[in-house]
Amino acid sequence: MKPLIHLVTLIAVAATTALAAESKVKAGPRKGLILDLGAKQAEFYVEKDRTISIAVYDAAMKAQPATTEVITATAEAPSGKVKLEFENKGGKLVSTGKLPEGEGYQVVVQAKPAPDAKTKNFRIKLELYICKGCSNPEYACTCDE
Repeated sequence: MKPLIHLVTLIAVAATTALAAESKVKAGPRKGLILDLGAKQAEFYVEKDRTISIAVYDAAMKAQPATTEVITATAEAPSGKVKLEFENKGGKLVSTGKLPEGEGYQVVVQAKPAPDAKTKNFRIKLELYICKGCSNPEYACTCDE
C-alpha cells in the first residue's frame, strides 16, 4: 500500500510542477503581459492614460500589424463592470475607452486571432505599480514570487 501512496504522490507533484511551468508569466518588448493566441502572441499593455493597447507578434516575437485579431475587454471594477472595445491605430489595437479608476480589480480579455477562431479568455489582475525585481508593471511581473 505504501508504494502505491508514494507513486500517487509523485505523480501529483509532477503534474503540479508541469502545470506551474506552463502558467509562467511572459512579458513582451513593451513590458506588457503576453497573451498566447496560438500562432500569434498579443501583448496587453496599460498606457499612461489608462487605455489598453494590444500589440501583435508572430511566434518568434516579431511585431506584426494587427489585422484579423478580435479583442474585447471587461474591467470588473468595484464601481461596476465596464466593457472596452478596440480599434486599430497604427498597427496596434487600442481601447476606445479607459479603464476605471483604481486597481486591484480583474480585467477579462477575450481574444481571437481571427474572427472565425475560438475565443480565449484571460483574467488579469490590474496592478499598475512597477515590480522592483523585473521592472515590469505588476500585472506582467515575471519574477518567480
